[in-house]
Amino acid sequence: MRPNIVSEAGLHTRLGQWWEGIPFLTSAVVIVCGTIYLVCLLVGYDSFVEICFLPSAIISRFQVYRIYTSVIFHGSLLHVMFNMLALVPLGSDLERIMGSVRLLHMIILLATSNAIFHLLIALVVAHNPFHSDQYLMNECAIGFSGILFSMIVIETSLSGVQSRSVFGIFNVPAKWYAWILLVVFQLLMTNVSLLGHLCGILSGFAYVYGLLNFFMPGTSFYSTIEASSWLSSCVRRPKFILCTGGNSSGYIPTYSSQNTTLSGLISGNLWRNLSSWMPQRETSAQSTQDNRFPGRGRTLNSERSQMVPFSNSDSSLQARLLDNSNPAHPSDMAAVGPENGRYMEEFTHASMIT
Repeated sequence: MRPNIVSEAGLHTRLGQWWEGIPFLTSAVVIVCGTIYLVCLLVGYDSFVEICFLPSAIISRFQVYRIYTSVIFHGSLLHVMFNMLALVPLGSDLERIMGSVRLLHMIILLATSNAIFHLLIALVVAHNPFHSDQYLMNECAIGFSGILFSMIVIETSLSGVQSRSVFGIFNVPAKWYAWILLVVFQLLMTNVSLLGHLCGILSGFAYVYGLLNFFMPGTSFYSTIEASSWLSSCVRRPKFILCTGGNSSGYIPTYSSQNTTLSGLISGNLWRNLSSWMPQRETSAQSTQDNRFPGRGRTLNSERSQMVPFSNSDSSLQARLLDNSNPAHPSDMAAVGPENGRYMEEFTHASMIT
């Protein structure tokens, strides 16, 4: 007889399973950023002056496209790999909660808010009356890491955890997690945009505290986009996640809700709101109590030590059932002997339990 042989899956199979588990939009962003980097590598394009986020060019020449082109370009292989590996878990978790179209809208919104914060801080530093500096106005920044810092803030706030691990080395309070990463990256890596990461954190907190809710449309807006013909080929894909759920306000739960005060923004329970927004498992039939049959039930054929004694309501119910059966067929009951009557009573008792 041939023995059972258990073999581990190969690297190709594992990579395929890992890739299939990534939702549609997150995998699309990985493909777009990776493809753009490979094309730039093949053609020898490495200046990025025309597409990077350059505050002076955006303000003086109104090159608004830089806000979005700078996000999908990366300067090195390590840069794009690190950002995409960080995007996969963050983007996958948020996409499963929000849906693919809603997450795309959030990424665009975060990229825009990051750029606004970046421009404001650069302008303040360049034109303040105490010590003006044009360095930030001429800083050329590229990469997806600004949006990643925003996602870190949002995901950490939604998770409700009290602490987070920094590269598996030490734990820090969750509220300081993004700030600790900001300092660590500045100390360990060179040529890192401090302002770009800082603006990502600020945008994340602005989203969490509901400051960007005005720019978040309702669920019907996303449903209309999903039902459009030009997106039908994407919606039919198994990795595409529809924008469905119980949150009709059009944004994922944050500290804020409609008609809340500032104290409510700070003390809100995010995880409770998130749990209520996510689909819930149906309650089993055994856990629900039918008003037509009062009392507590038990499993048939169980041991006597595990049986729950009947309450007064059970006894009264049994008495009513027996009384109701007497006038129906008095002749039949008269014909039933003592032994058969005992069996009839046990049968009625078992039927009531069932």
